[in-house]
Amino acid sequence: MKKILVASALAVATLSVSPIMSAPAIAQAKGVAVADVRVAAARSNAFQTASTQIETTYKAQIDQQQSRGQTLQAEINVLIAKYNEESKKTPQNQAALQAAAKAVQDKRQAAQTELGQIGAPVDLAIAYVEDQISVRMNEAIKAAMTAKKVDLLVNPEAVIARENNVDITDAVVAELNRILPTVSTAVPAGYQAGQLVQQRNQQLMDQARAAQGTRPATPAPTGTAPTTR
Repeated sequence: MKKILVASALAVATLSVSPIMSAPAIAQAKGVAVADVRVAAARSNAFQTASTQIETTYKAQIDQQQSRGQTLQAEINVLIAKYNEESKKTPQNQAALQAAAKAVQDKRQAAQTELGQIGAPVDLAIAYVEDQISVRMNEAIKAAMTAKKVDLLVNPEAVIARENNVDITDAVVAELNRILPTVSTAVPAGYQAGQLVQQRNQQLMDQARAAQGTRPATPAPTGTAPTTR
C-alpha cells in the first residue's frame, strides 16, 4: 500500500512559479535553488495524514485488491508455464504457441482491469488529496523562495551539479505544513481526478483576462490615411 500512496499525479506543470528562463535571465538571478515538488508534497503532513486515513477508510478495498491480485498472479503463472512448455516442444506448434501467448496477454489485461475496478475508490481518494495539495503548492513554493531569498527555482533533474545547501525542498515542505496542515479524504460526489487544478487554472485565466480588460485601450492613430493606387 505504501507504493500506492505516492504523490505520482501532482500536476507540476500547472504550478506557475516561474517560466522557462533564457540563459541571460538565469545569469542575472541573485539566488538560485532547487526543489523537488513531488517529494515535498509526499513529505507534507497533509499527505502523510491523509495516507493513513485512506488506509483505514478503504482497508476492505485495499485488502481485497491485494488478495485478488495474488490469486490472479497465480493464475497468470499457470498460463505462463503452459506457454513455456509449448515453446520447448520440438517441432513447435506455432498456432498453439500463439494461442498460449495470447492467453497470457488476455489474462494480464483482464487482471489489470479487475484490480483497477477494485482499487478505483482508493485511487480517486488519493487523486483528491493530491489535487488539494496541488492547488496550494504554488503558494508554498513562493513562500519558501521568499524565506530563502531565492528568485530562481529549478527542478533537480535539470541540474548537473550542485551543493546540498541549494536544495530548498524541506523549506517547501515547511510552508506546505503551514499553509495546508490537513486535507480532506472524503471525495465529493461527481469529483474527477485533477478537477481542482483545472478549476484553479480556469480562475487564473479568467482573472488574467479580466485584468487585461481593465487596461486602457490603445488610442487609435491620428492623421490622414495614405492613399493607394
